[in-house]
Amino acid sequence: MLTLAHFADGGPGPWILFLPLIWAAVVIGGITLLRRTVRRGRGGPRGPAVDDHSPITVLGHRFASGEIDEDEYWRRLSVLDEQFGRTGKGRAA
Repeated sequence: MLTLAHFADGGPGPWILFLPLIWAAVVIGGITLLRRTVRRGRGGPRGPAVDDHSPITVLGHRFASGEIDEDEYWRRLSVLDEQFGRTGKGRAA
C-alpha cells in the first residue's frame, strides 16, 4: 500500500520538496509581523509627529505663504532659536 510518506520505490515522495517552502513562509511571515509591530511602536514609518503649533513652525509657514520677507524671517528665527531652540520646546526662564 502506498502512503504519503513513501513513494512507489520506498523513498520520500515529491511532497517533501514543499516542506522547505512551508518553513520559509512561516519565517518570512514571522519577520514581517515583528517588523510591523516594532514600527508601530516607534511612531510608524513616518517617524515622530511634528508640532504644527510651535513658534518656529508657525514662522516657517508665514514665510512660505509670503506674509513676511526673508530678512524678517531670519531675524525672528534667531530670537526663537535663542528662546525655544531647534526642538521647539521652551526653556524655563
